[in-house]
Formats: sequence, structure tokens, C-alpha cells
Amino acid sequence: MMVNAAFDRKLKDMDVYGTVTNKFWDVIVMKNFKAILGGNVKYIGVGSAPIEKSTLDFLKAAFCCPIIEAYGMSETSATGCMSQYFPNECGTIGGPSPSVKIKLKDLPELGYSVKDEMPRGEILMKGGAFTKGYFLNPEKTEELFEDGWLRSGDVGIIMPNGSLNVIDRAKNIFKLSQGEYIAPEKL
Repeated sequence: MMVNAAFDRKLKDMDVYGTVTNKFWDVIVMKNFKAILGGNVKYIGVGSAPIEKSTLDFLKAAFCCPIIEAYGMSETSATGCMSQYFPNECGTIGGPSPSVKIKLKDLPELGYSVKDEMPRGEILMKGGAFTKGYFLNPEKTEELFEDGWLRSGDVGIIMPNGSLNVIDRAKNIFKLSQGEYIAPEKL
């Protein structure tokens, strides 16, 4: 009962004030959650497929720290974008990391255009730490780049606050650990 009240209050505070801490509930209830991670966590970073807002909000409330969402690929040395330190909303991958440039490319076959009210298109990136290509695989390297820009295969939308959200895939094929390529719809 007390745990539910603590979460309800903290979730309301996050929505209204953008804070992940509450002096009362953090000491009374959340200290047990914080102890699971050692008790001194200042922030948590995640980089993976999009995570549900309810899951991120729960983790922020439980561990009393912000969660920074990151976006990137192996080819971009992991991080291409990062959310703000104290984001008031979940689901955004923020803006480009330092030394990374991002632009969107029209995908008319999927109905995405950079001229939409909220620009949408394939996410293209440039950065000094990015790969120059695939080892001994010039065909895949040629597919990866377009005019010097790395093609992510993801579709992004630029939000009114300037942050970027991933909303779709332009390339719906993934390589499995066995080396086989498969579309996610088949899984």
C-alpha cells in the first residue's frame, strides 16, 4: 500500500515537475530499490530498442535517478544521439552527440518527407568516429553510405523541441547471429 502511494506520488511529480526525487518517499520506500544498485546511482544509461514509457518511468521512480536514452549502431561507435540529462518525456533519443551530424532523407515509398510539418525520413549520420566501411566487403560498404552519410536504416521524426524519435525502419531486415537475414515481421 505504501509502495503504491510512493510510486503514484513520484510519477505525478515526474509529470508535473520533471523531477525523479522526493525527499519523503525516497527515504521511506525507495531506499530499498536504490540499494539493489548500491544506493549511489546518479543516472542510468540505456541503449537498445525503444523502451516503453511506463517502464522507464517506473525505473526512474524506483532508482531515484534520470535515465538517459542513447541511439547508435556498431558502425557509429555506439552513440549517435543522447537524450537530455533530465528529460520530461520518454521515448526521445535527444539530439546528436558532440561531433555527430544528423539529417533526414525523404522516403516517398514509405510516405515520409522532410517537408512534413514534423520532418520525417531515414536517419543519416556523419561523425569522425564512424566506420569507414566493412572489412573486405565493398558491396555492403557501398550500401551503408550515401554521399558520405551513413544510412542507419531507421526512420526518424524531428519533434517540436528539436529532439529526434525513431518511428519506423526503412530497412526491415536484420542479420541473426547464425548469419541469416530475416525480416522482423517473420519473428
